[in-house]
Amino acid sequence: MVRLWGRSGARSARRPSGVRTGEAPGRVRGVAAGVLPREEQPPGRFPGVRATLGGRSVAGQVFVLQVVIVLLLVVAAVVALVLQVRYDTTEEARNRSVAVAESFANAPGTREALDSPDPTAVLQPRAEAAREATGVDFIVVMNTDGIRYTHPKTDRIGKKFVGNLEPALQGRVVTEQIIGTIGPLVQAVVPIKDPDGKVVGLVSAGITTATVGGTADRQLPLVLTAAAVALALATAGTALVSRRLLRQTHGLGPDEMTRMYEHHDAVLHAVREGVLIVGTEGRLLLANDEAHRLLDLPADAEGRRVLHLGLAPDTAELLDSGRMATDEVHLVKDRLLAVNQRPTTLRGRPSGSVATLRDSTELRALSGRAEEARERLNMLYDAGVGIGTSLDVTRTAEELAELAVPRFADFATVDLFEAVLGGGQPEGVTRLRRTACGGIRKDAPLYPVGEEIRFVDSSPQARALKDGQAVIEPRLEEAPGWRAQDLERSAQIVDFGIHSLVAVPLRAGSLVLGVVSFWRSRKAEPFDSDEVALAEELVARAAVSIDNARRYTREHSMAVTLQRSLLPRSLPEQNALDIAYRYLPAQAGVGGDWFDVLPLSGARVALVVGDVVGHGLHAAATMGRLRTAVHNFSALDLPPDELLALLDELVARIDQDETEEEADTAPVTGATCLYAVYDPVSQRCTIARAGHPPPALIQPDGSVDFPDVPAGPPLGLGGLPFETAELELAEDSRLVLYTDGLVEDRGRDIDEGLELLRTALTRAGRSPEETCQAVLEARQPGRASDDIALIVARTRALGTDLVAEWQVPSDPAAVGQVRSAVTRTLQAWDLEELSFTTELVLSELVTNAIRYGGEPIRVRMLRDRSLICEVFDSSSTSPHLRYATMTDEGGRGLFLVAQLADRWGTRYLPAGKVIWAEQPLP
Repeated sequence: MVRLWGRSGARSARRPSGVRTGEAPGRVRGVAAGVLPREEQPPGRFPGVRATLGGRSVAGQVFVLQVVIVLLLVVAAVVALVLQVRYDTTEEARNRSVAVAESFANAPGTREALDSPDPTAVLQPRAEAAREATGVDFIVVMNTDGIRYTHPKTDRIGKKFVGNLEPALQGRVVTEQIIGTIGPLVQAVVPIKDPDGKVVGLVSAGITTATVGGTADRQLPLVLTAAAVALALATAGTALVSRRLLRQTHGLGPDEMTRMYEHHDAVLHAVREGVLIVGTEGRLLLANDEAHRLLDLPADAEGRRVLHLGLAPDTAELLDSGRMATDEVHLVKDRLLAVNQRPTTLRGRPSGSVATLRDSTELRALSGRAEEARERLNMLYDAGVGIGTSLDVTRTAEELAELAVPRFADFATVDLFEAVLGGGQPEGVTRLRRTACGGIRKDAPLYPVGEEIRFVDSSPQARALKDGQAVIEPRLEEAPGWRAQDLERSAQIVDFGIHSLVAVPLRAGSLVLGVVSFWRSRKAEPFDSDEVALAEELVARAAVSIDNARRYTREHSMAVTLQRSLLPRSLPEQNALDIAYRYLPAQAGVGGDWFDVLPLSGARVALVVGDVVGHGLHAAATMGRLRTAVHNFSALDLPPDELLALLDELVARIDQDETEEEADTAPVTGATCLYAVYDPVSQRCTIARAGHPPPALIQPDGSVDFPDVPAGPPLGLGGLPFETAELELAEDSRLVLYTDGLVEDRGRDIDEGLELLRTALTRAGRSPEETCQAVLEARQPGRASDDIALIVARTRALGTDLVAEWQVPSDPAAVGQVRSAVTRTLQAWDLEELSFTTELVLSELVTNAIRYGGEPIRVRMLRDRSLICEVFDSSSTSPHLRYATMTDEGGRGLFLVAQLADRWGTRYLPAGKVIWAEQPLP
């Protein structure tokens, strides 16, 4: 380094006498720069001043910069002053001209002089006197046509005024800046108005800017003086700074520079990194000891081009190019070198580059192992996040196979016991079923998914299941126990390239669920002990998720079984409605939606749809209790509002029975229900709902609407009555009942769902089955978050030819008339076989109505799927069936009816009751 600097100094200037060849480079460089030590400077000279004035030193550049800044400031100040003076001059001229013109226009006698026979004779003396008093250059009075009455030059009186008069004629003051015959000036034109505000004349006053100006001429010398002072101060300050810099540079002597070099050289050769300095044309200027060792450089490497040092081509190209590089790895013999290179500049021009070399061979090996460990940790983390995203056993097994391939193995298979797939526990030695298979290729000769497998005792999978520990087969072609499983398939697997296997049992506690097999083909090395430990950890995490999915599958199957057992398995036979239904359970769990079709007396049919908020066994059990309660209450033939009131009271009692200690139960509050009763004779439908979505009605013409059915509170709140709505349904109308899962979910509100339902019903076919299909097809695809129950009922009417009705007077003799009428009607219906029993039943019922009931009394007979006899009276007393003794004179009528009829009962109406009996048709 000393030699290089010495040569540079020698080339730039002649070495002075008294300086030895081994002098420190600092002294040589100082001489080359033309700066001598303080004691060697020629007397009477001041080199700092010359350097400063020359502008080549920092002090000289600072001096020039300060002079330029001061000059710019002076110029800017002068320009700003001139512009400001011009602006002030113009404003002053404008203000003075406006003030003089307004004063003269409003002066007494000015307006009157305009009306005089000779305005000039009156106004000219006044205008000249005012001009001299105010210092303006002219005051001109003119008429509205611009003809002058006054002017400083009398020859211009009577001539047209030059300027803009339109704004003044409109009553405004106007000012203008023009260049006239007397120079640049500002003139103002002011209107003269009569008492009515009419402009009768104009006054113009003007003044030249030269008359107003003159301030800049007085201030300019002051500005120039200040600039000269500032320039002098800047020059003096720069000279002082230059002298101080020169003095501080001469403070370092040869010894100090030599010691500085020795210290730098010791540090350079002691560091554990190679350092290379490459000059222009790619010549090596300096290489420390570590660089010689790492690159195996020859002893005479300095001064030669790096391309001729026998380095690897990529390394030589990098050092020769001088481009920037950061931790660029190069292979030099058996070493991996990390190279950092930066270009250098000298006097603002590129002069070479500096490169550092670091041996990263061991670091790279450690980094590789650390990277491998990090990848394994990432895979275990991804296993915790990505396995078990669903509570499905098969899907969880597939997630395990997808995660393992290709990050850990080339192929992965998951085999589970049959009982595990169904949610149960494996008992004894049973077959396994291949549940999931993943691989880098699809044509591997492994057992396909879905195939039943029974592993032989010598296979790695069977040993892993038996011992509960992972089993490794490093070389499958040398494993007779594995090949005994299937000789033909084993040969195909080996020929395919699969050479190593790890079998890990799927254990959840003490329960073994199956076995996972990891296969390797691309990597030549077999699985090692570290990879076996990783496989065990991976499978252990997946086993927890699979066991959770198995438990959920078992509970879900139990809940679904319970739910299916509680729902109607088939619809009862009836003629009033043509019914189709759909029930879709939620995929996330068993819900509490339910429906029912209940035949009632008088050929009527009740439709029920309900929903219990929540999921799980509790919701399903609660649904079953409510459905049973509706069955019982409907047997009483109660109106819909009364039935919902009893159901609401039942739910409230159920909630009270749930004690706080029973943590696995929850209140039933939130259950909803809709109850509708359709009468095919009157074609009326009575509906009441408790917090349930309204029904939809499709008219025979295809139009769809949602009837206004009063919305009662959900079941269990208590204290509020329920209201009913009565609808007139034309024959072939379709009544659509559903639960909220059809029209409401997290992604949309119920109004949007109702509109979508309306659109689907409008496009549906005419049959109930087609309607159900159209509604479900219109649903947005995706996982259902709630159960869906849907009933579509098309109405039928019971014809008048199948209904017979008589008014009965309250007279025992009328019983015979009723029997005769019944006989004739049955003959017309071809039911003569039922004449005797029907006459007997109606005789007893009519006799009881005459004896114990009140008027009016009516008898109605319907022919439906059975023969229905009804007797109405206005009394609300309820008859009771009892066994009469041998000595009793009465009490056998209802007993007889019960024996002869298939069913009988009492239905209460707002104005009385109906006692009915049904007989099967022959």
